[in-house]
Amino acid sequence: MSYLDPHGSAEPRDWDNPDVPSGSRWPDPDAGSVRARHPGAAPEPYPWPGPPAGAAAGRTDPAGPAGLTDPVGLPPVPADPAGLTGLTDPVGLPPLAAPPPAGPRPVPPVPADPGADPGRPRRHRGRRRATRSAARTGQSPSTGTSAGGASGPPVVAGPEDAGPPARTGRAGRNLPAAVGVGLGLGAAIVVPLFYYRPAFLAVLAIAVGIGIWEMVRAIQRSGVNPPMLPLIVGGVAMLGLAWWAGPDALSLGLLVTVLAVLVWRLGDGPAGYQRDMTGAVLVAVYVPFLAGFAALLAVPPDGHFRVLVTLAGVVLSDTGGYAAGVWLGRHPMAPSVSPKKSWEGFGGSVVAAGLGSAVLLWTLLGVAPWWGALFGVAVSGAAVLGDLGESMIKRDLGVKDMSNLLPGHGGLMDRLDSVLFAVPVAYLLLSVLKPAG
Repeated sequence: MSYLDPHGSAEPRDWDNPDVPSGSRWPDPDAGSVRARHPGAAPEPYPWPGPPAGAAAGRTDPAGPAGLTDPVGLPPVPADPAGLTGLTDPVGLPPLAAPPPAGPRPVPPVPADPGADPGRPRRHRGRRRATRSAARTGQSPSTGTSAGGASGPPVVAGPEDAGPPARTGRAGRNLPAAVGVGLGLGAAIVVPLFYYRPAFLAVLAIAVGIGIWEMVRAIQRSGVNPPMLPLIVGGVAMLGLAWWAGPDALSLGLLVTVLAVLVWRLGDGPAGYQRDMTGAVLVAVYVPFLAGFAALLAVPPDGHFRVLVTLAGVVLSDTGGYAAGVWLGRHPMAPSVSPKKSWEGFGGSVVAAGLGSAVLLWTLLGVAPWWGALFGVAVSGAAVLGDLGESMIKRDLGVKDMSNLLPGHGGLMDRLDSVLFAVPVAYLLLSVLKPAG
């Protein structure tokens, strides 16, 4: 069934028409075109080219598409059995070079150094500089790994890269500097205490001022800004009140200092007010209030002996713990707070302070030896707790020492931490064991 002409002709127009030659799609080149329907119309711009010659006779082209003629008139593309390699470059560029063979790259030999030692491995250029720069940036010279864990190329350090050995003890202290500074601090306390006692109050006030300064600077690293000036003035006033008016005045001085800091801080606005006040109260209680008990110890007629036995108990505790920890320390006491402290060192602190205090209190104050031993054990325990407390604060603030004021010790607060916790305990025990007359 063929379709009818929509223009009115009833004759079939396709393969049903017997006049259509076999093998042609259209019965006539002009059949169905605009020119056939309208004789006066212009010729079509793109007439149907018709089937290729020989299609009606069933002719096949063994050459494939390469044998077809281009209606535009271009010559046929010759077949290339070699593929694209036989084509010529119209620009005239030279052919590409052959790729290098697969495998590791040959390393050129390093020329020998005529002045080098034949028995020692040669150091590569830049290795000495890399070692020194790694030491400045906190990287390990052997692994190239920094404290934060970032890894780099390994650097081998030679013997000439090592500096002079530090004269430190097994616990990490610079012993000559530590001993010299310790003797100087002891002389600054004991000499005015025995020869001119009001000068001891002046030394105590200077120590409190420096301690407040160190604490405020350390706390400021965490973004807390307690006002320093009212804390220093209030701390010195607290010492004077304890010296002339007793323990009740010391507590009153702490209250007045905190109120002064509250009012002073109002001038900086409400941002961070609660945070700054918390830091200020910590400094006021930790440094001047606890140090005020040292002034209370020195007030009685035998106050120089009371202060002396307290300081001796702290020194004995520190020395005994240091010696026992270095030689016998095996079990850490508080590894997350102070890794160098051990239970063996704590035992050495208690034994040394107990024995020494028993002798000193019996000799200087007339207290029975067993009560003196109890005094030494209590002072040693308070000193160790004070050391751990400041270590906890420094861990929280991310600092190793409060300052670099004292060689071999760090800051002044690194030496006062044990004393500040020991003097209130000593004042309480001596008030019971040897009341002031």
